[in-house]
Formats: sequence, C-alpha cells, structure tokens
Amino acid sequence: MESVSRIDIRCASLSDSAAVLKCLAEAFAPYRSAYTPAAFDDTVPDEQGIRVRIEQMRVLVASSAGDVVGTISATSTSGHGHLRGFAVLPAWHGKGVAAKLLRAMEDWLVSCGSTQVSLETTMPLAAAIRFYEKNGYQRSGNISDYFGMPLIEYVKQL
Repeated sequence: MESVSRIDIRCASLSDSAAVLKCLAEAFAPYRSAYTPAAFDDTVPDEQGIRVRIEQMRVLVASSAGDVVGTISATSTSGHGHLRGFAVLPAWHGKGVAAKLLRAMEDWLVSCGSTQVSLETTMPLAAAIRFYEKNGYQRSGNISDYFGMPLIEYVKQL
C-alpha cells in the first residue's frame, strides 16, 4: 500500500461512477445490518445514482496508482456547504486519506464563498463521528429522520 503522499485528489468524472460506487459499497458494507434498507440504498446508490451525483454535485476521488480509494461529495449554496457520500476503502482507513479528501473539499467550499459546512451522519458510524469531531465539526442539535434512522447534523465554520 502506498503512503498518503502518493494519493492524488481530483474531481470525479462520469467514467469514475463504478469506482465511486465500489468505494461506497465497500466502506459501508460493515454497517449494512445497522441501516434500514432504504437508508442503505440512499447511502450506497446504484451506478445511475452516482452518475446523477457527479453531474449535480462536486465529487472528489482519492486515487492511488489510478485506483479510487476514497470519495467525498459536496454542494455549495448561498455561503453554505454540505457534505455527503464520504467514504474511504477499509484497507486505507487510518492512512490520512479521509483528512486529505476533507481538506480538499473544504478548500473548494471556501473558494465558492462558503463560510459554514454541514454534514449528516448516523450513530453506527462511530469512527466517522470521532473523525468529524477531531476535524472541528460539532453537533448542531438537529436530528432528522433518515428512512427510519436518526440522522445527526454536524456543522463547522470555515
């Protein structure tokens, strides 16, 4: 496995759809039983859903030797950024890939004029929650329904 310094961050293209889907599917597979079926299907959409995401959002991929090892998506509207679809292949956890992806997306959001960013996550993703908190995200207090699961909002000032 290569070091994080050999990770390239770039915008996803439609030709990356299958690789982004594979990354999401592998990253979220351990949590499938903790999700409702509809919540899992929204978290890990089909390839057409990934294509729509790439067309409508900013989608970044982290690649190593040409293989996608991580992904993150975002939108920026009226000074507010929103993240979703954040995943790193399990073999790359703890290697700095997530931090590099997050930093790149936050930099893009700032360049778009965003002063705040939000994301939503679920309780089964305890390691992700620790990562978000370590990177300056705080619970907003907003909890919504995510296909029968609590969805917890986190925010960060940029």
